[in-house]
Amino acid sequence: MKALLVLFSYHHHNTEKIANVFAKVLDAKIETPQQTNPEELHGYDLIGFGSGIDSGKHYRVLLDFADKLPQVKDKKSFIFSTAGVTGKEKVAEDHSTLRAKLQSKGYVIVDEFGCLGFNTNSFLKFFGGMNKGRPNAEDLKYAEEFAQHLKQSL
Repeated sequence: MKALLVLFSYHHHNTEKIANVFAKVLDAKIETPQQTNPEELHGYDLIGFGSGIDSGKHYRVLLDFADKLPQVKDKKSFIFSTAGVTGKEKVAEDHSTLRAKLQSKGYVIVDEFGCLGFNTNSFLKFFGGMNKGRPNAEDLKYAEEFAQHLKQSL
């Protein structure tokens, strides 16, 4: 299986830590949206799209990249993120904008992953942020299990 992770992670590199675990398990290449040619994605069996969450959705850089994707037919993909607040319903809500963009282009979302990340946005920086130390070892183990499950199911 040939896999690619399209990742935008810049603030504390929370999502990059998760992507590195995915890459190891899936033997995947990691590229930023700026490094990725949308026309070349057809060469991959599985594509992960991930970034931190900003104001309830993935960062604009990743969303803009999704807008540039060509139409595909049943291309397997997954979505991932780190955020200040998570939970099954919150992750589903945070991923909704990217999910809709990908599905409209013909991508099949096989699974989604979200976990806490260190957050110092806005006023939080004055109080030392929230979720310091996240993602932690437990989060990384969860990411590894998620990727193992993906690998086995595809």
